[in-house]
Amino acid sequence: MDKEQFRFCIKVRTALHIEPIFIHNELYTIFGDEAPPLRTVQRWSKWFREGREKVEDEDRPGRPITETTSENIEQVRDLINDNPYVTTDKLKA
Repeated sequence: MDKEQFRFCIKVRTALHIEPIFIHNELYTIFGDEAPPLRTVQRWSKWFREGREKVEDEDRPGRPITETTSENIEQVRDLINDNPYVTTDKLKA
């Protein structure tokens, strides 16, 4: 189960007025160590009670945008084929 699926579950259970500790206990019973920590469940439950709708992460300013595409992969392969000793710093540029 990914983060967004856990958050959706938290959102639904919060809408049913279930306390975060019980939501966490349910998730932990079902998913064990894969379940989010209690603090995370509490934080998301609070945000949903305050009116948050989205379960996706918000964009964070200053965070680098990374995207893996077949074009990017091909460019890196070409660089490595041209020079197998190329450094990671050169690949980042």
